Amino acid sequence: MDNVAVGLDIGTTKTCAVIGFMNENNQVEVVGVGVAPSKGLKNGVVVNIDNTAASIVKAIEEAELMAGCEVTDVYAGITGQHIKGENSRGVVAVSNRGRTITPTEIRRVIEAAQAIVVPVDREILHVLSKEFSVDDQTGIKDPIGMNGVRLEAEVHIVTAATNSTQNLLKSIAKSGFQCSDIIFSSLATSEAVLNQDEKELGVVMIDIGGGTTDIIVFFEGGVSYSAVLGIGGIHVTNDISIGLRTPIEAAEMIKKKDGCAVIDIVDASESIEVPSVGGRAPRRIFKQELSQIIEPRMMEIMEMVDRELLKSGRKDVLAAGVVLTGGGCIMDGCIEAAERVFNMPVRIGESKITAGLRDKVKSPIYTNAVGLLMYGLKMREFQKGKSKAGRESSITSIGKRLKRWFEEYL
Repeated sequence: MDNVAVGLDIGTTKTCAVIGFMNENNQVEVVGVGVAPSKGLKNGVVVNIDNTAASIVKAIEEAELMAGCEVTDVYAGITGQHIKGENSRGVVAVSNRGRTITPTEIRRVIEAAQAIVVPVDREILHVLSKEFSVDDQTGIKDPIGMNGVRLEAEVHIVTAATNSTQNLLKSIAKSGFQCSDIIFSSLATSEAVLNQDEKELGVVMIDIGGGTTDIIVFFEGGVSYSAVLGIGGIHVTNDISIGLRTPIEAAEMIKKKDGCAVIDIVDASESIEVPSVGGRAPRRIFKQELSQIIEPRMMEIMEMVDRELLKSGRKDVLAAGVVLTGGGCIMDGCIEAAERVFNMPVRIGESKITAGLRDKVKSPIYTNAVGLLMYGLKMREFQKGKSKAGRESSITSIGKRLKRWFEEYL
C-alpha cells in the first residue's frame, strides 16, 4: 500500500491517527486507527514538545499495527484561539490579448485578495476562494476559459501564530515523522462530515473538542466564516470533578457514561455512583444532579457559538442548520441544547467513510482525523492529476500554505 496516507489529530485530550488509502472504487478506505492520551497540549496548543511527540508515536504505532504497514509522513491538524479567519476581496484586469481568464489571472487575483497586513508573528495557513466575478457576472466558481476585462475574487484567509505551527512541526519531527501539510482542523473535519448540498444551502459545523470548540460556516459552497473558542469538553469534565468532588479521571468516565446536556430529559428517579477522593467511600447521587452541572457549561458553549454566528452575519441564511461533531457532542441532550439556542435543525456529524474500518471511525470522536486523511488523499490525487493534465481540476481546492496555493495554479 504505497498510496497510504495518515490523518493525525493532535488534540488537547487525545491524539488520534487514522491510516487509509483510495481504493479501486475511488472510496477512502480506512485500514488502521490509533488513539493515545495527550498530555502536551493546552486548549489545542502545544505546551510540551516531548509529551506531544510521545503521544504521536503511540497513536501512530497503534494504527500501523492495525494496518500492517509503516508510514513516514502525516497530515496534521491545527487549532487554538490563535487561529483567525477573515474575508478579503481582490480585483485585477484581464490583460492578455484574448481577454481570456487563465490560471495566471487566477493567481494574480488571489495575490491581490491576500494583500492584507499579516503581523510578523503570524503566517497564512489557507487562502480559500469563495467565488469569482467576471465583469458584472457574480457567483462564479471556476472562471477559467471565460472572457472578460475585470476579474474579482472573494476569499477567506486563515492565519495562525507562527510559534504554534512551529511547535507542532517540532513535535511531529521529534516523533520521527515528516509533516506533509498542516491544516486548520475544522476545515479538514468538514471534509469528513458535510456534504456539498449543505455547503451550498448554508451550514455551520461546530466541532466540540477537548480544549477548543471550532466553528466554520459554509455558504454558497465556500467558507464564509471561521473561529476557534478556547472552551471544550475538558471544561465540562472539570466542572463535574469540582461539583461532585471526584477525581478528574472518574469525572470523565461519568460524563461519557451518564452525562446529559439537558436536565429536563433525564429520568428523575435514576441515580449513579460517584467515586470519592482521599479514600472515602463512593456515594450515589441522582442523575439530574449531574445534569445540573453539565447543562450550564454546555449552554455557555452553545451561546458563545451563537454570538460568533451573529458576528458572521450568516445566521439567518443557514438553511441546512447546524452540524455538531467532536467528542464533546456525543453525550445525550446535545442536539436538544443546540436546538434551543440556535433555533435551527441540528444533527450529529459522523464520518462519511464507507469502506474499510468504517464502524471503527464512525463516531464524532474520529471525524477530525478522518477529515485530515481525506484531505491528504485528495491532495495526492490532485497532484497526480495536475502532473497529467497540466492544471488544477478545482479552483476551490484547499491550499497548503500561501506559497503552495500559488504553485497549484502554475
